[in-house]
Order: sequence, then structure tokens, then C-alpha cells
Amino acid sequence: MAERSSPRRSRLHVVNPARVGREDGELQTAEIGPLELELGGRLEQATLAYRTWGRLNSAGDNAVLALHALTGDSRVAGDGGWWAPLVGPGHALDTNGAFVVCANVLGGCQGSTGPATPDPLTGRPYAMRFPLITIGDIVAAQRRLVERLGITRLVAIGGSIGGFQALEWATRHPDLVAAAVPVAATGTLGAQGIALHGEAGRRAIMADPNWCGGEYASQGSRRNMASRWRA
Repeated sequence: MAERSSPRRSRLHVVNPARVGREDGELQTAEIGPLELELGGRLEQATLAYRTWGRLNSAGDNAVLALHALTGDSRVAGDGGWWAPLVGPGHALDTNGAFVVCANVLGGCQGSTGPATPDPLTGRPYAMRFPLITIGDIVAAQRRLVERLGITRLVAIGGSIGGFQALEWATRHPDLVAAAVPVAATGTLGAQGIALHGEAGRRAIMADPNWCGGEYASQGSRRNMASRWRA
């Protein structure tokens, strides 16, 4: 008598609603709510712009968080991506198995809330009224995004200011971090680093006639490129 085969069971998996119908590298935004900032002040509503590549697994533990430098944005991969040779199928950050996420930093103005964002109290760009933020604030905002995406474990990797963010993730959010890869970054920034990457850039911007006391966006002035070259 022939054996009866048991019914074939379908294999179920959880699909994150945020990923349905999304293309790799597509620019997305997430409203992450109000933020209390480390140096005082508060953002009543903050937005982060981000892009993703690959797929998050059902456990949520295959994420790689790519963290950009001072003048970067969320385009870590694809055409024009700042780490394009490293991200993709079969590359160092292999999207066949990893879910790569890159968010424009808080204050970055490439889709995320920053000085160019309209202040809800005035309807005009924050400009110089935008509150001071820290690496800690940047990472706290990223954590909210990570949690909304359903990520339970991640590798944090970045260079320069992105490296500082990777260190921040490892030391202040170890419950989510499987590994951290800080590149060209240290635990503290010396006087030379502050002078070259901070003060010199600020002075270049403020010396530009198009600076307009920080109201350059409302005046229609072009952006200052000297500070970007120096960065």
C-alpha cells in the first residue's frame, strides 16, 4: 500500500510593511517624533531621510547601519553613492544577506530635519535658530528609525563623523549592536581636528558674502563650497 504524503506546509515569514513595494536605494522619510536634545532645546517634530538596500530578515538581525561623514547623505550605494564600491550583491557589505540602511544625519538638510527646515513656529527656515546637536542626538534619532524598521541587531559602520557615530552606537546602545566598525575616528577629537574640521569650516562659511548672517536660504544665496572642499 502506497504511503500517503503529508500535506506540504507553506513557510511563513514576517514582511516589514515599510519595505513592501520599495526599491533598493529609494529615498524615504520617517517622522520620528519630538526630540529632547543633550545640550538643551527641543525639536517638536523630527524627520529622518533614509535609504535601504537588501531585505531585513524575519529576526531583524541582519542589518548594517552605514553612517555618513560631515558632508555626506543617505546615498551610500548605487549611482553616485559615496561607498558604492563597497555595497551591493557580492560586495563587502553584501546585500544578498545584509539589510543596509543609511540615514541622513539629524541636522544634515538632505531630507532630514536641519537648519534649512521650516520652523513650525515661524514657517521660515530655522537657520541660526536651529538648536545645537551632538553625536549623541544624531544617534538617538537613528535609534528611533532603526526600531521603526523592526531592526533588532545591527553592525554600525562609518568613517570620520560616521566613525564617531559608530562609537556612539557601540558605547551607548550596546543592546542593539553586534559589532562596530569606526573608520578614521577616535574617542576624542584633538585641537588640530577641531581647528581644521570645525573652526576653519565655520569661518569659511561666515566670511562668504552670501552667508547673510545665516539667512542664506531665505535670501536665495548659493551654498558656500569652500567649507565642503575643506571638509
